[in-house]
Amino acid sequence: MINSTVLVGRLTKDPDLRYTSSGSAVATFTLAVNRNFKNGQGEYEADFVNCVIWRKPAETLANYARKGTLLGVVGRIQTRSYDNQQGQKVYVTEVVCENFQLLESRSQNEQRATETTSQGFSQTQAQNVSQGFSQPHSAQGTLPGTEVPKYGESDPFAGAGQNHDVDDSQLPF
Repeated sequence: MINSTVLVGRLTKDPDLRYTSSGSAVATFTLAVNRNFKNGQGEYEADFVNCVIWRKPAETLANYARKGTLLGVVGRIQTRSYDNQQGQKVYVTEVVCENFQLLESRSQNEQRATETTSQGFSQTQAQNVSQGFSQPHSAQGTLPGTEVPKYGESDPFAGAGQNHDVDDSQLPF
């Protein structure tokens, strides 16, 4: 059987680090993962995925990741249930993270955090920042410094001035 999950998203709040009675570290967090399509109103939506990570990686995550941090996680989906205080059965689906990767530098993360406190960005950007994510695949609505260049703006062959003829026998594939 295969149960493998790879997610890239932003933390909705700081990870919650706790320790079990046996001393094992466990951190829980929620990752806002953008969908790749727009809804009927032309806006991107996000899924908010509950995640848990154990032991040393949990401590590392809690030390280096903060609300809004762009994070990649690899793990597996797990479902469990328990009875709450009212006697109702509660079902939980979460990603048990085996590994994670910080996907932006500390300076980028801090710069983004300071920009959220300034007044120099649009209402759409402010809403996205408060939700902990930015819109993918679009230069509009992204945070300053993360704009996606338009096709052809930075042509690495511009100004070369020479045409190169290549026949099929020269191609490696």
